[in-house]
Amino acid sequence: MSEPNPYADDAYKWGPPQQPGHQPTVADGQAYGYPNPGGAPAYGYPQPLPESATQPGPGYGYPQHGQPTMPGQYLPGAPGQGGVPVLSIGDITVMNDAIVTPSGSMPLKGAVWTATDMSRTEEKIPAHAIVLAIIFALFCLIGLLFLLMKEKRTTGFVQVTVTSGGRHHSTMIPAMGPHTFPAIMGQLNQARSMSI
Repeated sequence: MSEPNPYADDAYKWGPPQQPGHQPTVADGQAYGYPNPGGAPAYGYPQPLPESATQPGPGYGYPQHGQPTMPGQYLPGAPGQGGVPVLSIGDITVMNDAIVTPSGSMPLKGAVWTATDMSRTEEKIPAHAIVLAIIFALFCLIGLLFLLMKEKRTTGFVQVTVTSGGRHHSTMIPAMGPHTFPAIMGQLNQARSMSI
């Protein structure tokens, strides 16, 4: 296994011809893996920027004022429009005169707001109260008072819907307790007063 190959000599025989002391080359004189000097850079190498890219302008994704991105789209922040967030209901942001949603912007004037309470509050006896009632019922009848312990749990969502300017957006806000729906209705009433 450690015997040398009897057919091999120390001369290089594979690939294009080489000159001693130089790195391997390909047939057109371009070094393998390197761009051709003086030529156009190959794919994957840094390209020079076009002249239009070096000119200052708006960043990617920011439309110019007066350049609508879609027919009839309401652009917040354009001249004459307020861009200060006043109120946030879920993923709906109400500005001075615009409503911004993930599905697009719409005018605030004439907006129709609705809210639907899809939450429910359950009241039940917790498991530890039942265990304590059983343990103390053996000693005295006072253990039955543990059955008066109640636990309230609110589950579900509050759905908020806004319609304005021919657009419609709906969001679901998780109900954290019985106070969630009245708090959202307070925000909705403020948004309704701004929409008039």
